[in-house]
Amino acid sequence: MTEQAVDLDERFRAAVAALVPRPGRSADEPIAPGSAITGAACLELFEAQATSRHLDLAARRLGGTRRGYYSIGSSGHEGNAAVAAALRLTDPALLHYRSGAFFVHRARRVPGLDPIRDVLLGVVAAAADPISGGRHKVFGSAAAHIIPQTSTIASHLPRAVGLAFAIDRAARLGVDGPWPADSVVVCSFGDASANHSTAAGAINAAIHTARQGVEMPILFVCEDNGIGISVPTPAEWIEQAYGSRPGLAYFHADGCAALDALTSAEAAARWVRDHRAPAFLHLRTVRLLGHAGSDVETAYRRPADLAADLARDPVPATARLLIESGVATPADVLDRYAELGRRVAAAAEVVSAEPKLASAAAVMAPIAPSRPALVRADVLRTGPLPRAHADTGDAIASPDAPPRRNGAARTDPMTVAQAINDTLASLLERDRDVLVFGEDVGRKGGVYGVTKGLQKTFGARRVFDTLLDEQSVLGTALGSALAGLVPIPEIQYLAYLHNAADQIRGEAATLSFFSDGRYRNPMVVRIAGYAYQKGFGGHFHNDNSVAALRDIPGVVLASPSRADDAAAMLRTCVSAARVDGRVCLYLEPIALYHTRDLHDSGDGGWLARPSAAGHVDIGRARVYGEGADLTIAAFANGVPMSLRVARRLARHGIHARVLDLRWLAPLPVEDLLRHAHATGRVLVADETRRSGGVSEAVCAALIDAGFTGRLARVTSEDSFVPLGPAAATVLLDEDRIEAAALRLVVEEAGAPPRRAEARHSPEFDSAGE
Repeated sequence: MTEQAVDLDERFRAAVAALVPRPGRSADEPIAPGSAITGAACLELFEAQATSRHLDLAARRLGGTRRGYYSIGSSGHEGNAAVAAALRLTDPALLHYRSGAFFVHRARRVPGLDPIRDVLLGVVAAAADPISGGRHKVFGSAAAHIIPQTSTIASHLPRAVGLAFAIDRAARLGVDGPWPADSVVVCSFGDASANHSTAAGAINAAIHTARQGVEMPILFVCEDNGIGISVPTPAEWIEQAYGSRPGLAYFHADGCAALDALTSAEAAARWVRDHRAPAFLHLRTVRLLGHAGSDVETAYRRPADLAADLARDPVPATARLLIESGVATPADVLDRYAELGRRVAAAAEVVSAEPKLASAAAVMAPIAPSRPALVRADVLRTGPLPRAHADTGDAIASPDAPPRRNGAARTDPMTVAQAINDTLASLLERDRDVLVFGEDVGRKGGVYGVTKGLQKTFGARRVFDTLLDEQSVLGTALGSALAGLVPIPEIQYLAYLHNAADQIRGEAATLSFFSDGRYRNPMVVRIAGYAYQKGFGGHFHNDNSVAALRDIPGVVLASPSRADDAAAMLRTCVSAARVDGRVCLYLEPIALYHTRDLHDSGDGGWLARPSAAGHVDIGRARVYGEGADLTIAAFANGVPMSLRVARRLARHGIHARVLDLRWLAPLPVEDLLRHAHATGRVLVADETRRSGGVSEAVCAALIDAGFTGRLARVTSEDSFVPLGPAAATVLLDEDRIEAAALRLVVEEAGAPPRRAEARHSPEFDSAGE
């Protein structure tokens, strides 16, 4: 144990031993005159606080002997146990990494849970850790309704806001969820995190949503210790920033004084439950033992400040309350403290020998569950989901209800935009767990009309507008997913997603990993993207950067180019979300939304008839034609461009097939290899950038699989997309694709182009694989 930790332990024992016993008081009586809080409640609080303290000390010992791997402790923050005491067991909690006493107090109330063993299993990264399975030390428990969070600053707040919104929405839509309809969501974070733009945006979103008359039962708990690692928080800053926000009820408590913390926490929780509106509990704490195990506070803090924090240590303060009220004697407190210490120490010795994750397969097991047969069955299901309970407001189609839309689904040839709209309508009509939302998707029907008419048909509870904040849009999806819904949020442009990428990378993609699959994020994020919008845009409306999305473990990246695929792939994504909890990003090529023609004006060659039973397995490509000379692998806008190039190549006696990748993650490697071997030559037509673009992964997949044929790629430039005609100078076009194809085939050393006739012209063969 470090010198600091030993000192903290010895200080507690000395402080309690010096106290004078008082006349005995029943634990069932109020702890103080005029208070409704009993001595028994304070005893429970002390046990949670002391247990959390011993867990911190044990983590330091384990780290010192290289048997433990995590030492960011909760010492000084033990007052957060009062928040746990003020809430119901079934109130979902998303906790700060210093909310250890909250976790202990909550978990002790659940039969069968042992918070001591559970926390220590996380500290030693044991595979038996009941929440993360040895992948990270997080506070989480499905049985205790604690959703595990990593230590990314404030990143969990948008999800918490989304969950507070979704609990009521799910209940009103008749969708079964894990929590009662009158639950309160609690979300804790530090004072430094409160300054992060994510926190500011989430709290603003909660207030904004409540202002619209939508229930928002969330309790924000700021555990304010006055310092962020080494940077002080200005005195009274949190109160000034959040204490007078209209629409945000503000409560203050001294987290180092148990009675004050319990009283204020109960008042705050009661207010949120009664008003179904957001509140902010400012819990003043101290930070003891530094930021983490390797932190040397004396390098940046004055001795007087460290001494002042030690004087406010909440654990001896709670012991003093118990002794001075007569609920316990100093000997009682010391005995209980020592017994808890022995239990923790004994558990630490046992868990340190527990096996660790020992293979990549074991580590990765929760990342990307895949049950394609069940996904296909859900896609092809004709009836609605089983009804959970009677609707309480919105008219939802039931098994015996007539269709909500006027007439049957469309069967005529469609554009991509029409197919997406029609598919969304079908999904909303069939399944009450589906929500469609985002900026301008409701009344306006989307910037490009893709969601036009959906709100009018299905109501504002199913299809609704959000505020202009991508983090909040995705947070709403993350929370809705937890509540049993299947959210389909829209990000208006691909460039806007980068403002909130951590909500996908750090929150959505990691939840199943850090919960060993116990929690999931079923969601389909629709993103309007890519370039080629003539006469409009510039960089923020013509963004071809997908590199930041392709490397996120487990995320599905769908990229349809034609109407029938757009419909089928959307259905597949929604079912993969519902069945396997997958996080799906659905990239829609803006320039193809309303495209009708392929070769000549009026030919209607890019229209297609989506099938009502359309389904495309994740990771399967689609081929156009059977040309034997060349395989052109493309996606999105590159597909019609490549088809036009294939027609031009045929005039040179070169017969090419065009492979629409359709899925950018996971790539359709099996199909890619088959068609590569069929022609012996592959040209990757990649409309994204040369560096970090899709073609890098395609070429790597072919090489890794041992493909020895001719391979080339042609891409857009490593440039942002400028406004107007200048865009053509940096974007992939048909002339470049054709030139690259000719070089690959005609200039192949010692091998003239093959003259085998294609059995089908690629522009007419639209049969998928």
